[in-house]
Amino acid sequence: MNAYDWLVNLPISDAEQACRIIEVSFNNGSRKDYYRNSTLQFFEKGDMITLEGVSGFDVGEVQLTGEIVRLQMKKKGVNEFSSEMKRVLRMATDRDIEQWKQNKSREKDSLVRSRAIARQLKLNMKMSQIEFQADGKKATFFYIAEDRVDFRELIKIFASEFKVKVEMRQIGARQESGKVGGIGSCGRELCCATWLTDFKSVNTAAARYQNLSINQTKLSGQCGRLKCCLNYELDTYLDALQDFPENADMLRVSRGTATLIKKDIFKNLMWYVLQDSNKQYPLTIDRVMKIRSLNNQNIIPDELEAVDITSSKQKELESEFVDLVGHITLKSLEKADKKRNQKVRDQRNQPQQRFAPPQKQQGLQNPQQNQTQQPQRAKQPQNKRPPQGGQSPRRPPLNISKDPNKT
Repeated sequence: MNAYDWLVNLPISDAEQACRIIEVSFNNGSRKDYYRNSTLQFFEKGDMITLEGVSGFDVGEVQLTGEIVRLQMKKKGVNEFSSEMKRVLRMATDRDIEQWKQNKSREKDSLVRSRAIARQLKLNMKMSQIEFQADGKKATFFYIAEDRVDFRELIKIFASEFKVKVEMRQIGARQESGKVGGIGSCGRELCCATWLTDFKSVNTAAARYQNLSINQTKLSGQCGRLKCCLNYELDTYLDALQDFPENADMLRVSRGTATLIKKDIFKNLMWYVLQDSNKQYPLTIDRVMKIRSLNNQNIIPDELEAVDITSSKQKELESEFVDLVGHITLKSLEKADKKRNQKVRDQRNQPQQRFAPPQKQQGLQNPQQNQTQQPQRAKQPQNKRPPQGGQSPRRPPLNISKDPNKT
């Protein structure tokens, strides 16, 4: 895992006592090592540097510098003043990086060829990864094997085939998953690929203590072994289980024998089931201890006296289906409809007021005055010229009498 350098901004009080060790990562962080900076040059995180290798040089990336490296070395048990620690040579040049990339491109083809050679020799081993040195003079072969493998003949074939100095290094299935990487069932990156370095043995007892079903598919990780995270909360469960009584797997009551199926450390309950039914009965720790003491005295109680674990919170009533068509009103839409309807009414009334004849309006306002003026209009001569302005003469109204003899 890439550690955060929280001491990088602190000023150095004494340059002579400052840590001169640099943590360098190789192969995208799958392998890390410590090198002594004997040069006068200061390196920062992310710099590509040239390092002392086996009969040559190697290229790596600076991961950590300063006092935080001293803490990491103390955590991993590395001696800061060891004479066997290799040195930093210089800042990586363009030629060094080009040669390093050229040798890195050989790793995939060499891995396929090495697996074919191991299969021909009928060796019970799996070649996991090959890492070439930057100058191409050495290659490290990582393999997985259940038992001890005699690979003396294999090393000779590898040396003649790849023309390099061969180093064989055995790793486990968990280390291989850490080198390959991946996403776990929790949705996060694998622990072995990020921060987990100390791999402890995991067995199915850890799952039983945590009341997990023994399902090999769900409990296995990417490496094919039991998940390392089964040990994370195991100590908490073991401490909580100390308060539970022992030898309480079977309890005798009048209805039969009750069998323990699980323990709930969060509610301090023990769940039992009777032989003649599948119903589960939660019992408190005090009740279990009391029944067990009665059974030791050959006394069989009548009932288990299970605890009612129903929640005290009131259950929310689900609303039934109601037809709300026509009941939902939106004030904003109603206001918009009223404005629109009022506008339509105003537009309809405006043309009638503008283009209506003035006489009709007068007739509507005073109908009696209109009847008195009708005889006067009949006495006007018909041959009167039309008034100026191009208006046509008006017709005299017909005088319809109620008496049919009058004309």
